[in-house]
Formats: sequence, C-alpha cells, structure tokens
Amino acid sequence: MIKAVIFDLDGVIVSTDQLHYEAWKHIADQEGIHFDEKINHRLRGVSRMDSLNIILENANKKYNDSEKKSLAKTKNDYYVELLKQLSPKDMLPHVYDVLLKLKEKGIKIAIGSSSRNAKTILKYLNITNLFEAIADGTDIENSKPAPDVFLKAAAKLGVPYASCAVIEDATVGIEAAKKAGMLAIAVFDAKKSKQADYKLDDIRDLLSIV
Repeated sequence: MIKAVIFDLDGVIVSTDQLHYEAWKHIADQEGIHFDEKINHRLRGVSRMDSLNIILENANKKYNDSEKKSLAKTKNDYYVELLKQLSPKDMLPHVYDVLLKLKEKGIKIAIGSSSRNAKTILKYLNITNLFEAIADGTDIENSKPAPDVFLKAAAKLGVPYASCAVIEDATVGIEAAKKAGMLAIAVFDAKKSKQADYKLDDIRDLLSIV
C-alpha cells in the first residue's frame, strides 16, 4: 500500500528548463563553448557539477577543480536571479489540485530533487507548506540515478521505502526510484523508461494509482 508520494520538482511540479538553459548558455557563451538544446537535454535530472562536466566536454581547454567550482557558482548565481520570475502561476497544469487531493486522502507528500535550489523554488511557488518533507541536493552526495535523494525523503517522512511512490519526468529519476525499491511513475520524457511501473499522460491519473 502506498503511503507517500515523492515528487521530483523540476519538470513535474514546475518547469525551469528554460531558466537552466539560459543560465548554462550564459556560462557556455562566456567560455566560448558550444551549447545547444540537445546538450541541455542531457542535463535533465543531473547534478550541477555533473551538468557542468557534460558542457565542458565541448571545451577547447581543461578546467581544474577550482575553475569548475567558479563556473558552477556563476551559473547558479545567474539562475537564482532568473528564479525570481517564478510565481504560483508557473506550476504545471493540475499539480496544485493533485497535491491537495493526495493530502485529503491521507497520503504523505515530499520533494525529492537533485536541485540545491529546491526550497527557493518552492518558496516562489508558495507551496512549501504542502510538503511534509523536502530532500534536495543539499542532503546528498550522489545525485540521480543514485537513489539517495529518494531514500532521504522517505527517511524524513518516516515511511518504508516499499510504501513510497516516486513521480519523475527524467529517465535517470525512474532508475533512481527503482534502485530505492519504490514504485516508479513516469511523466513526460520519463515515459521512455522501460523501468517505469506506470506512465501517465495526465498527472491527475496519479490519484487512481495511490
């Protein structure tokens, strides 16, 4: 029996893909590195430093750890400024109603996101208080497809892993959910994953699963 649903944030509750793209493009242009939407797609569900390493595959020079940390900080500072544009109207369709109905059913809900800005995003969306637990990039060493963030979310909720469902838009997130021993529910791009237990065309269908 499912007692908790752990939501990925980016691409499930809100889409900040374009903001990430703009911030990474800012860095790539600054460094004279080719960066496009195809490369950006590889960054879905991936940590900040791993994303930077993917971008730097196209660089004409080698970057040391200090330089990489500086670039990652510059990207994040730029991205955080862009986040100020967000408001509740930016939530993806039907998400808010689904969150409320899950709570009405007594299902615990949590965030399981690799982003270190998850709490900031939730604040701008004005939905922080809806979640019993938030596990994000500040809580873990290994990002998806490692299961760490979902295991952390379940621990914060006090719910057994097998009683948790994860809803994800990235295939690496589905892989992480299965490694965590949780029900894996796919939306959007994650529906390509052969590991997904359910594939939803509409997030409202989640209510019939849990």
